[in-house]
Amino acid sequence: MSNIKLIIEERAVNIGNFMVGRLLPFRQKRMVGPFIYIDHMGPVKMNERENFDVQPHPHIGLSTLTFLLEGSIMHRDTLGNEVEIKPDAVNWMTAGKGIVHSERTPEYLRNSPLNMHGFQIWVALPKHLEQMEPAFFHIGHEQIPTWTDGDLQFKLVAGEAFGRKSPVPVFSKLYMLEIKSKTKRTVNIGDQLYGESGLYILEGTIENEGNIYEPNQLLVAKDSTLCEFTINENSTIYIFGGEPFPEERFIDWNFVSSSKELIKDAKQKWEAQEFPKIEGDETEYIPYPTYKRN
Repeated sequence: MSNIKLIIEERAVNIGNFMVGRLLPFRQKRMVGPFIYIDHMGPVKMNERENFDVQPHPHIGLSTLTFLLEGSIMHRDTLGNEVEIKPDAVNWMTAGKGIVHSERTPEYLRNSPLNMHGFQIWVALPKHLEQMEPAFFHIGHEQIPTWTDGDLQFKLVAGEAFGRKSPVPVFSKLYMLEIKSKTKRTVNIGDQLYGESGLYILEGTIENEGNIYEPNQLLVAKDSTLCEFTINENSTIYIFGGEPFPEERFIDWNFVSSSKELIKDAKQKWEAQEFPKIEGDETEYIPYPTYKRN
């Protein structure tokens, strides 16, 4: 019997002036380990009249992980951080009890053609840390652990696996792993994984028990310790996973919590515009929607 429990296809979602492919949450699988939200952005070519503009918006109860493959985003937040995100770096913002941030094309690129491609990810916080003070870290690409095993190229974007640890300051047992191969190889890494696990195919294909799987699919494993597959030539995959939480998590717009009351309070606070403002980006904001988005 196959170790694949569920296949999640990307679903097109508009996040303002930009279309993404949503992987999580999914009606049959709300989370994989502590990963509660995964959007695949692009790849898309933006002309000199187009910009990536996600206006100021709030979060609670989670950490955001932004990982670009192409392009550039200027991150600003209410802690006073203003950092340009470039490919292969990790932007890690922990909302805790509340933070507001914006994500825009940097000023020096706003009249230039731009390719955009990457991931926007939310990682839920453990219950005892949901109301922690907000924090922000930017980890350069040179700090991310990378290694090779024959023709396989590995990158540990976040978390712990393979006896290695990414410098991204996560708050629970998890891993986000990139694997690339220029040749057809058998991959058996189950003894290095734990908890729940999902495999996303960015480019190329993989094979598992006679089935071929193609890009834009998240394959959720029945058992992460049985993770074995064939990766075909010129393929890139990402594996997301870790230990699940014992409590349910609720999502309402940009708010995540084990408590519906905390989400209700955050919603009312945002509608009353009682969150702090971002210095230099105070005039615009995204209103709370009149409908819920998954």
